[in-house]
Amino acid sequence: MLDTILIANRGEIACRIIRTARAMGVRTIAVCSEADRDSMHARAADQAVLIGGPAPKDSYLRGDAIIEAALATGAQAIHPGYGFLSENPDFVEAVEAARLVFIGPPASAIRAMGLKDAAKALMAEAGVPVVPGYHGTNQDPEHLSGAADAIGYPVLIKAVAGGGGKGMRLVESPARFMEALESAKGEAATAFGNDAVLIEKFVSQPRHIEVQVFGDGQDAVHLYERDCSLQRRHQKVIEEAPAPGMTTEMRAAMGQAAVRAAKAIGYKGAGTVEFIVDGSRGLRPDGFWFMEMNTRLQVEHPVTEAITGVDLVEWQLRVAAGEGLPLRQEEIPLQGHAFEARLYAEDVGAGFLPATGRLAHLAFPDGARADTGVRQGDVISPWYDPMIAKIITQGPTRAVALKRLETALAGTEVAGTVTNLGFLGALTRHAGFRAGEVDTGLIARDLDALCAMGAPAPWEWAAAAALAIGLERIDGPLAGFALSGRVWREERLLWGEDAQCLRICVTGPGRALVQWDSGEATVGAEEGGFRVEGAPGLVRGVRQGDEITLFGAAARQFLRPDPLARRMAAGAEADLVVAPMPGLVKAVFVAAGDVVEEGARLAVLEAMKMEHTLAAARAGVVAEVLVAEGAHIEAGAAMVRLEEGD
Repeated sequence: MLDTILIANRGEIACRIIRTARAMGVRTIAVCSEADRDSMHARAADQAVLIGGPAPKDSYLRGDAIIEAALATGAQAIHPGYGFLSENPDFVEAVEAARLVFIGPPASAIRAMGLKDAAKALMAEAGVPVVPGYHGTNQDPEHLSGAADAIGYPVLIKAVAGGGGKGMRLVESPARFMEALESAKGEAATAFGNDAVLIEKFVSQPRHIEVQVFGDGQDAVHLYERDCSLQRRHQKVIEEAPAPGMTTEMRAAMGQAAVRAAKAIGYKGAGTVEFIVDGSRGLRPDGFWFMEMNTRLQVEHPVTEAITGVDLVEWQLRVAAGEGLPLRQEEIPLQGHAFEARLYAEDVGAGFLPATGRLAHLAFPDGARADTGVRQGDVISPWYDPMIAKIITQGPTRAVALKRLETALAGTEVAGTVTNLGFLGALTRHAGFRAGEVDTGLIARDLDALCAMGAPAPWEWAAAAALAIGLERIDGPLAGFALSGRVWREERLLWGEDAQCLRICVTGPGRALVQWDSGEATVGAEEGGFRVEGAPGLVRGVRQGDEITLFGAAARQFLRPDPLARRMAAGAEADLVVAPMPGLVKAVFVAAGDVVEEGARLAVLEAMKMEHTLAAARAGVVAEVLVAEGAHIEAGAAMVRLEEGD
């Protein structure tokens, strides 16, 4: 058995690996960047080694520094987690050349599956069904356009390297092909250093179902399927296992195909074979096709663990130590149902832009598994993926597991940054999703409804006002005492563009009467929150400075504005394009004097592992370009100034 392992990753996956390793009596070494010196994963490990600056290229992508840290600390093996170097065959070979064990597949298996076109050819040879498409090496735009015509629209343009939806574009007509091709190639080059693409037929009602496989280099088994169809822009949002509507015949066919794929490349460790499924006529054994194989542990692996009772990280460590497969195929159980929701720091109202901020308050409910790599007080950094946690629930049936997820999300408390918590809660209440009617287009079709958040109820304004004055701290026998009549104070609060002026009168210790234009409510502080007249239950929330956050099914953020602050006139910023978050200026497309139309691309900002295109809000003339390509800028930094044309 391994004695000491180094984890070449950060955040929640590093913490996840540390938990299992500690339970097995295995010592852990963490690596960390300067931004992660005091991070949760660095503190959780038995030892932490600083390996470089905050940018991934200066730390978590430095294979030489990671191997050096492993040798210096006496580690016998390196676990790559996911992302960063986890699917880099050159790193695997360097690890093995240093006489260390790589906890994952051999470099040959990673290379075999690293390029989607070559992987599809290999899978076809192994008898695994593949999607019709062009996977050749000719990257001439006219040739690719002709291939798309031959396949028939709609088609998907996909980067042959990498994953995560980067370098992927859906094209529905020939007129849009060249523009989409240029965009996909540019993003692929940035993300993977390889701009080659392939063309595939787009399935009109697609479902994304993947199969968890595990190999020991000789044999392989599958641990059933996960449905990852609930996606936005090819990014998974909520995953579940098993897949809704799965039949015994379909499960057997997919499982066998996945195992054939793993055996064809001599796979070792945990991996995932991803399939695109035609859901238009139900799940049928002849209606699925190989998409790609992820040669690593997946973000959504906890749902597989929940329905099988298997600790996949434990299996990884045991097989890496030379053991065979812990269970035979017929010994792997399938019990109940499980969901995983990805909680991110992102601004849903601003198009799901990644967000930063200090987590002023963070708490997870009992009754759910929360895999996280951050604590209360930690900062969501612009350098890395803005995931806060994965919330996982399970139950004997899909309905029970989904209800538990809804409850767990409502009980999750985050303050200090905007999150997608309300959006996730809305998904759990979506009628189609509840019924198991899922496909990859569900979110896009109902995006407006899922993102809509009705105006705060009167009791929410009242609770926010109570937090604004710190009602929970008002105590003592003289609380609310006045020589004559009631003493009122006014509080002005903002929710987005909505403003409310409330009058508050403290009537006793932890008690108040709150009035607004059309009514009033009594508020009483209790342990853990407030009892507010008209509220469905105990109202929980916190105040940090001038920000007030209410928790629950519809998390709200109110602002207590500074009465002395001057507000800019409406539309004053219309001429100024600013950075929505800290990041790297990847490209600038305009120069002073250029005439632009509304919606024209002005610049590209790279932040949190994604590219964000900044467009002109109106037609005009570029007066100034205030940033240069390659510059690192802060959130709110002015980038381009427009002026009226002649």
